[in-house]
Amino acid sequence: MATRPSHNNAAVVIVGAGISGMCTAIDMMRRNGSRDFVILEKGSQVGGTWNDNQYPGCCSDVWSHLYSYSFDSNPSWSREYPGQEEIHTYLVDVAERWGLFRHLRFNTAVKEATWNEETKQWNTRVQICGEKEVEFAKEYTIASDFLVSGVGQLNMPQYPAIPGINNFQGKMMHSARWDWSYDLEGKKVAIIGNGATAAQIIPEIAKVCDTLTVFQRTPNWVVPRGDAPISERMRTIYKYVPLVRKRYRAHLMDLREQFFEAAIVDDSEANNRLRADSLAMMECQIPENPELRARLTPNYPPGCKRVILSDDIFPALNQKHVSLETHHIKQITKNGIKVEGQDLEFDLIILATGFRTLEFMYPIKITGAGGRSIQDIWKDGARAYLGVTVESLPNFGMLYGPNTNLGHNSIILMIEAQSHYINTLIAPVLAAKKQHLSLAITPNTTRLEEYNAKLQSRLKNLTFSSSKCDSWYKNADGLVTNNWCGTVVEYQMKLSELNWGDFDLSGTGKSIIVSPEKRVHLGRVVEETRVSLLGLGAVIIAAAITVRLMSQTSIFHALLSKVYS
Repeated sequence: MATRPSHNNAAVVIVGAGISGMCTAIDMMRRNGSRDFVILEKGSQVGGTWNDNQYPGCCSDVWSHLYSYSFDSNPSWSREYPGQEEIHTYLVDVAERWGLFRHLRFNTAVKEATWNEETKQWNTRVQICGEKEVEFAKEYTIASDFLVSGVGQLNMPQYPAIPGINNFQGKMMHSARWDWSYDLEGKKVAIIGNGATAAQIIPEIAKVCDTLTVFQRTPNWVVPRGDAPISERMRTIYKYVPLVRKRYRAHLMDLREQFFEAAIVDDSEANNRLRADSLAMMECQIPENPELRARLTPNYPPGCKRVILSDDIFPALNQKHVSLETHHIKQITKNGIKVEGQDLEFDLIILATGFRTLEFMYPIKITGAGGRSIQDIWKDGARAYLGVTVESLPNFGMLYGPNTNLGHNSIILMIEAQSHYINTLIAPVLAAKKQHLSLAITPNTTRLEEYNAKLQSRLKNLTFSSSKCDSWYKNADGLVTNNWCGTVVEYQMKLSELNWGDFDLSGTGKSIIVSPEKRVHLGRVVEETRVSLLGLGAVIIAAAITVRLMSQTSIFHALLSKVYS
């Protein structure tokens, strides 16, 4: 065979092989019965952020049994909160089980995607990264009927704009680009940033480095994580009694949904209680250092910035060889960091400065209908209809897009709903393609504006919008572009039905969608506790087995009070 026509053509192009991209591809097979897709991944392995971030202490701040696909659960998690290696292994296993590797193109970076109005297709230009470019064409273009972004919000490292950052002659690394070949033992280390990532790194590297200086711009609210290993006995039960595992996941879901008010609703009783619990934890773990406690106490409500879950960050900061620096960084010198009144010398500077969260598709150039660029579309801030579809971008869907981030629950619960919704949009496009017709589906601008107006109105009453702190949730104008305004269940309910009246349709295949006002019931995965009378007996038995087995293992005593209270 002299040619491979499918190499430059696919019904669907999926950008990113992380949790979102993999979920979309699997739903293509499950819901649309199609393998006519390619997954473009700039890295060399699946996993997305869990492949990129491999720093010491890297782990999830969501319970392992909730931080996994509902349709491909893992009964063998070793801990309540999984580490990066275990999460990454799980995702690789999922990709293998579902046969995704045959659709994956690694070391392939998307440079730009342009909508062709005449053909009703996307033309996606990619660039081969790494050594392969020596052997093959450096660039090529893929034509597709639908384009899906699975790049998410946490994929492009944010480097701080500090004067002299390129002058440092020691070792410097971003947390998302960790160099494990560098030996930290006996080194003088600085870490710029004190958010969730830094809170995981600091306790680990403090064990081996000579000195550690933490540069803090703003303190964070911290609550206990309560991590613990999962016994072999419980793993066996989870494996062979699936109902127990499902009930446990439902309990975890319930608890996280209940955490919404505490973490997000400003000045609520639950939010004030979270504040008090955090201060009590700090006083308990830093008992004889009031000056340090004062510098670690935020002056903004919990939830304004991401609430950190950690059992060991406060004790780590209270060690003699660890210092907290709160003075403004003036510049980075060839030997270290200059702050007010002193020059500090370091062997290593760690940049725990997060990601470019407000740009979403950066650095990919997207050009939609009428030649509109994504920069023009989002000139006043990123927005999307249901966080999934974007104005002037036909046959386009995104996961973990604008206003879909959470401050209280597992993002995978959101991603699965988005994947189902996007695949419902893909279905008629596939049907049109099969009949040699064209179909373009674009969100109606009026519906999109109405949706985002209501969303932003609700966000104004939440801690995300508080003017008392800056965060990666909002842009320079204070517009919250990243976070969802409600619970996961509420979001899932919104995506459980698709109204074709919310979209503008064009192309020769418009008749495939019988009525533009037709509502399609998608349903949703019910994760929270919702028990019918018929299933009540089985649930009680499963819960009783769980409680009995857990109570026989001492490490689960604390977990029982947390989950079954």
